[in-house]
Amino acid sequence: MTHKGVILKGIGGFYYVDTENGVYECRARGIFRKEGIRPTVGDDVEISVLDEKNKKGSLDVIFPRRNELIRPRVANVDQAVIVFAAKSPNMNLDLLDRFLVLAEEQELEIVLVINKIDRDKQGRYEEAAVLYRAAGYPVVCTSAEKGIGIEELREVLKNKISVFAGPSGVGKSSLINSAFPGLSLNTGEISEKIQRGRHTTRHAELIQVSEQSYIVDSPGFTSLFLNHIPAEKLQYYFREFAPYVHECYYNGCMHINEPDCAVKEQIGKAIDSRRYERYKTLFEELENERRM
Repeated sequence: MTHKGVILKGIGGFYYVDTENGVYECRARGIFRKEGIRPTVGDDVEISVLDEKNKKGSLDVIFPRRNELIRPRVANVDQAVIVFAAKSPNMNLDLLDRFLVLAEEQELEIVLVINKIDRDKQGRYEEAAVLYRAAGYPVVCTSAEKGIGIEELREVLKNKISVFAGPSGVGKSSLINSAFPGLSLNTGEISEKIQRGRHTTRHAELIQVSEQSYIVDSPGFTSLFLNHIPAEKLQYYFREFAPYVHECYYNGCMHINEPDCAVKEQIGKAIDSRRYERYKTLFEELENERRM
């Protein structure tokens, strides 16, 4: 008997595959090792049942992947849920844009979550929410502690495999626990001294939160170096540039020093000047990397 399913996690050469008949513990066939294929969390697979009573099986087929992230290592992700805190730690928009560029490069759908809004008594997070909505991103404002925005978060996770990403200490695990009571994911405390959360998640694991909905609880994108991205590609990862990048006078315009640039004409209009300045900073960083 065979079943189709998805790999939830891999530990010590065993793969735990979720099927319509339950979760089976499987060993992968040797042919994958010979062909240099490594079963990955999120893979759509077919298994043979070896022992129905004890839910043991053989992982026989890995279907083609739609995508594959390296950090965390997970396949077939639909969307990145990028979580930042309104306060504790304070929101770093330069860092946020780096997360967005990485998620855009992977061609993921993106949802931005601003958590801990109850701690921002001045409501400054609202300015960031307006900025990123105008750039084309869905933004959900939440408080895991107060239960604010949790229903809206549940809605954006429906029928998708979602990877949670963001800096340490912003409350990713707390948000997931608030949205899906009973999961009881491990959560860490913020160190008041250094304002950084301790890493509370050790490995990528797919967690089923409803019939067709999974989340990846992991350290998220653990590297925020963008030096693998060619500088000339960066413009395609700032989505508010998209309507204008091919309207410039010069082919190959990088929207930095060139005259008659349609992107620069939109600064302060359709393109926020702060986002544009961060684009320039990243572009120069990538150019300098290439020259080294």
